[in-house]
Amino acid sequence: MTADFEPRITAFVCNWCTYTGADLAGTSRLHMASNVRIIRLPCTGRIDPLFIIKAFERGADGVIVSGCHPADCHYTSGNYHARRRFAVFHDIMGFVGVDPRRMTFSWVSASEGAKWKDVVDQAVSNVRELGPFEAYRALAPEAVEAETVGSPGAEVTP
Repeated sequence: MTADFEPRITAFVCNWCTYTGADLAGTSRLHMASNVRIIRLPCTGRIDPLFIIKAFERGADGVIVSGCHPADCHYTSGNYHARRRFAVFHDIMGFVGVDPRRMTFSWVSASEGAKWKDVVDQAVSNVRELGPFEAYRALAPEAVEAETVGSPGAEVTP
């Protein structure tokens, strides 16, 4: 691991609570790690586990999934579905060799900008400690090979 490693974190957040909480953190000018790229979805219940795998495939070093608190979902039970799905997926990813500390699940409401800051800082700290995620090559070896072979400047040997 290099001392200047800055992890790439992908965050899947619900539109109604966590995204608004993240916006509040920004408008409140809270200082937090800037390594997180947010993907806003209507509800965490809409997060397919394949989204998380794709994030790792495409170079994310860590993933955050965050939505409304239990009983506060704008779609009634989407966050409960997400919590169940993430618990199972978390175990599966651990089984295939992805360190569970690379994935964070949290509840952040629209009024919890400071909590979002803490979630981001903790996720970045955990992933920074683990180092770069290189196992993505095992998740999609054909895709990585195709990108490498077809990229400009890549040597092609017969």
